[in-house]
Amino acid sequence: MKIMIMTDMEGCAGILNVDDWVIPEGRYYEKGKRFLTEEVNAAVAGFFEAGADEVVVVDGHGGGIDPEMLDERALLSSGVAKPVWPWGLDKTFNGLAFVGQHAKAGTPYSHITHSGSFIRIDITINGISIGEYGNVALCAMELGIPTILACGEQALAAEAAALTHGVVTVSVKHGILPDGLDALDCNAYSKAKLSAIHLSPHKARKLIKEGASNALLKLKHEPQAFSYPKLTPPYVLETKFRANGDKTAHLRRGEHPDSIIGLLNMQYSV
Repeated sequence: MKIMIMTDMEGCAGILNVDDWVIPEGRYYEKGKRFLTEEVNAAVAGFFEAGADEVVVVDGHGGGIDPEMLDERALLSSGVAKPVWPWGLDKTFNGLAFVGQHAKAGTPYSHITHSGSFIRIDITINGISIGEYGNVALCAMELGIPTILACGEQALAAEAAALTHGVVTVSVKHGILPDGLDALDCNAYSKAKLSAIHLSPHKARKLIKEGASNALLKLKHEPQAFSYPKLTPPYVLETKFRANGDKTAHLRRGEHPDSIIGLLNMQYSV
């Protein structure tokens, strides 16, 4: 079986904030890359333990994976795909997994909360609110590929369970602040949700390995347990943006007659 792991950094145990941990200029960026790569390695180990034939790791953060540290059984996909969506996912894959993922913008009791960037208040497709997780998962839905594993913060686990039914979730930390912060500008919101309770990174990796193994076994023995919401075309994407500098809060809308992947790749009309 062939599995894609989509990765991000902000949802990893031990990643405390953006400025220090997840940007190249940060003083702990190299350690942040190690934390993510070790969580990915745990998922890779779990998948192979359960009988995977191939695991492709997508560097969704753009430099978040340390190639030298990556499990030698995994393949690394880096750089920008063309078209961007669905990040190289195609029908040769049997399942989609996420490691290091955070919850969507506006989620209460989440950590480093955002959707693509801190400028977005919300993203919806046909009225269903989604974040970075939902963007890729709905591409997988269109391709007929189940989303089987979601690892990250507790709020992301709940988001994943609601959107991708049957997904195995692993929570490695939980935010301790509410939200309701739509009126904040981009800069203020980026600093508003930085408090959380974390598992030890070592404990998180143990849970992720177990979760990945369980997810693949579930896919093998209960494939019907995984499902998606029912969406019918045309597909309408609406994005609400925060105030940012001299730009006021605003809404953008895009529509595609028959493809979510096409919708995500198109330029939106205001």
